[in-house]
Amino acid sequence: MLMDGLVKGVLMLVLGAAFTWTLVNAFEQRARELGVSFLDTADAYGMGQNETLVGQALKGIRDKAVLATKFGQVTREGKSGVDGTPENVRQACDGSLKRLGVDVIDLYYQHRVDPAVPIEETVGAMAEAVQAGKVRYLGLSEASMESLRRACTVHPISALQSEWSLWSRDIEGDILATCRKLGMAVMAYSPLGRGFLTGTIKSTDALGEKDGRRNMPRFKPENIGQNAALLSRLEQMAVDKGVTVSQVALAWVHAQGEDVFPIPGTKRVAYLEQNVSSCEVSLTEEEKNALGLWFSQNVAAGTRYPEPAMKGLGI
Repeated sequence: MLMDGLVKGVLMLVLGAAFTWTLVNAFEQRARELGVSFLDTADAYGMGQNETLVGQALKGIRDKAVLATKFGQVTREGKSGVDGTPENVRQACDGSLKRLGVDVIDLYYQHRVDPAVPIEETVGAMAEAVQAGKVRYLGLSEASMESLRRACTVHPISALQSEWSLWSRDIEGDILATCRKLGMAVMAYSPLGRGFLTGTIKSTDALGEKDGRRNMPRFKPENIGQNAALLSRLEQMAVDKGVTVSQVALAWVHAQGEDVFPIPGTKRVAYLEQNVSSCEVSLTEEEKNALGLWFSQNVAAGTRYPEPAMKGLGI
């Protein structure tokens, strides 16, 4: 099983074309020193450039990493969309293998389910990649309960990647129950709420002028103040435990089960070290329940994506 090859909580998400090869290499080296074994990227990150950088950092150490990438989000003629056609699956897989410089991808995700293509057709083409030895395990990202079930009739799905944090709990309920019934790992992306759960973003002014989060409803001026008010008790718990706010937030995700793997992204080694150390932060049942109550489902003001993007999520 895929979960047998993963180390609880010791995961890294390398994002952004802004990384240089030198930075990725140094970052990856420190990650390995800390016990990180999992790297997650996608062909959409930096229009493929991120895969190239990750591949360069993996030279000579491929056998020490669990490598995941995603396909399906495309930009054509200046327009962004989703393509889950079998033809695109085959082309995208070969493209990722070439950019990563590897013979096999450990975990291959469909980045978003394509509503115009039956999930059975997409997964059928992904299964061909497994049969050809190009991919070891299959995954879906932000898929609905129905899509997960239908996909599994074609080929086992080993993991669902979905946003999950104290701030975004949409997955809890039928989707999480379906994952567990079908034996899927849950890869929780943005477990720090895109930085909100670090306690450092309490107004839109904390974001740079070109920061993409300015376009996300929860970070809009009309919502960020109400959301920032949620942080006070989380911050106090962190003080009481002698850890950072982000470490408490990550510890909560870790505590959701042995099948849950948070993949926090960072561009700074210091934050990488802090994130890995969150594995050592334990929460009592009372603390875990208190956090769940303070950050109850739907308590956040604003949706996590703008409305058009929300329509592409399987929730």
